[in-house]
This record gives sequence, C-alpha cells and structure tokens, in this order.
Amino acid sequence: MKQFYYEDIEVGSEIPPVEKDPTTQQLVKYAGASGDFYQIHYDKDFALANKLPGVILHGALKNGFLGQLMTNFAGEHGWLQKLSVQYRGMDVPGVKLIARGKVTKKYAQSDRHLVECEIWLENAKGEKTTPGSATVILPSRNSR
Repeated sequence: MKQFYYEDIEVGSEIPPVEKDPTTQQLVKYAGASGDFYQIHYDKDFALANKLPGVILHGALKNGFLGQLMTNFAGEHGWLQKLSVQYRGMDVPGVKLIARGKVTKKYAQSDRHLVECEIWLENAKGEKTTPGSATVILPSRNSR
C-alpha cells in the first residue's frame, strides 16, 4: 500500500476510494463479532415487518468501512486521530458501496502533520448515505 506524506497532499485532493460489497453473511458475522443481534440486520421478515426495505447494514459496520478508508490513507506510518460519521440513509446487502473522501484542511501542530478530510459512503445511486469527517496524522518527508 502506498504511503502518503504530508507534503504530497493538497487541499481538495481525493482519497483513494475503498469499494465494499456487503453480504447478508457478512452482517451475520458482524453481529456475532460486535454483539449487535438486532434482527433488522439479518432477519428479512423481521426487517420487512418493521417497514424496512429488507435487512440493513449495521451503522457501526459502515463506520468501520470509513475507518478502513482513513487508515488506508494514513498508511503504515500515519495515524487515524479522529473519525466521526452520521447515519443518513440505509444501506442493504448486495449493493456495492464506495467509501470516498477528500482533503479539506492541512496544518502542522507541534511536531504533528494533520490532514482533515470530508468522508462518506456512497451507494450505487451516488447517494451519500453515511457522511462524516476524519483527521489523520501523516508522516513528513522533512522529519525522517
């Protein structure tokens, strides 16, 4: 994976996207790992009875997808300092999601080189179902 450096990033730069193809099986596994067994995430009849389009992704799983976007961007020598998301739309298994982002600000604070980003999950219709923000600390070429 490519390591990004603070000096190489400009405001407006796009973050390399991460594609996800969530499945119902993944939701069941996530329920077991997270302890979130609410039936809307794995029981289609229960979800439909609750006026949902079918089973829906866990919000925390979508948060994890965006976390992966940012840790990929930070790379092996960077750090994810802050991640915040909002759940604005439901996503369902079997529909590809793309985690995207762009740099909104960069600055140095003490010996840290911070990059703030707007991030989101985008569904197949191009809708931003999970917008958020994140801050990463990137290594500097000047402090090696």
